[in-house]
Amino acid sequence: MKPPAFEYVRVGTTEEAVAELARDGEDTKLLAGGQSLMPMLNMRLAMPRRLIDLNRVGELEYIREREDGVAIGAMTRQRAVEKSALVARQVPLLADAMPWVGHFQIRNRGTIGGSLAHADPAAELPAVAVCLDARVTVRGPEGSRTLTSEQLYRSYFTTTLASTEILTEIWFPAPPARTGHAWLEFARRHGDYALVGVAAAVTLRDESIAEARLALTGVGGRPTRARDAERRLVGRRGSDAVLEDAADSVRQTIQPASDIHGTAEYRRRLAGTLTVRALRLAIERAGRAPSRTT
Repeated sequence: MKPPAFEYVRVGTTEEAVAELARDGEDTKLLAGGQSLMPMLNMRLAMPRRLIDLNRVGELEYIREREDGVAIGAMTRQRAVEKSALVARQVPLLADAMPWVGHFQIRNRGTIGGSLAHADPAAELPAVAVCLDARVTVRGPEGSRTLTSEQLYRSYFTTTLASTEILTEIWFPAPPARTGHAWLEFARRHGDYALVGVAAAVTLRDESIAEARLALTGVGGRPTRARDAERRLVGRRGSDAVLEDAADSVRQTIQPASDIHGTAEYRRRLAGTLTVRALRLAIERAGRAPSRTT
């Protein structure tokens, strides 16, 4: 199929993009990597009147160490994030998840900001951001504002961004000492969207769990933070019984939908299994992590 007719606007700076959105944001789409938008246009699932191409906005393409964490510009290609030594050192959960984002041809063009703003409930990067309490910066006609990643997401393919705002940056905090991370997902084929994905971060103190973070994808209309399961883990050792207790909480609290790929009950069982495996791997890695951050 072919996309519907639209007005094409190419900008070179963030200010130009914001000005164009201010002129008419309601019927406008932003083109970043285009790996999600272009198929939607071709299938006419999206029919904007205007398309603003951000691919010449070089100021939004960077990976920088900042404020005891890593700031990544929204137009940074996913492949650059995947290959970054800084990301691997400071945000290992993001590095762990990146190879699961589509295929490497997609990651060559896809951008980190585009994936986050697209808000696909089965995507990896939104769940990673929610798990780590990452912050996103957005800019509009009234200036910039900062949101937590949880505040960004509303429901299926829907964010809290105004039609005149553009996501410009995401900041990931560096992990505390003795923290391990893991990303696990199950898909029919590698490169397909996950039926269920689990992001886990565990910090140990005296061999007990001092802090735990869990976020899931594919089990609802937005990335799901498993806070009750996190509370059940804190202060306890990572025994099989403790991990199963956390997984049981996940199964009870998520609200997955049934579709042609799997029933809601299948996704619940899968989410519990992946939760145990992700937590176990994160705990193993935390045990090998340095006692001080570097």
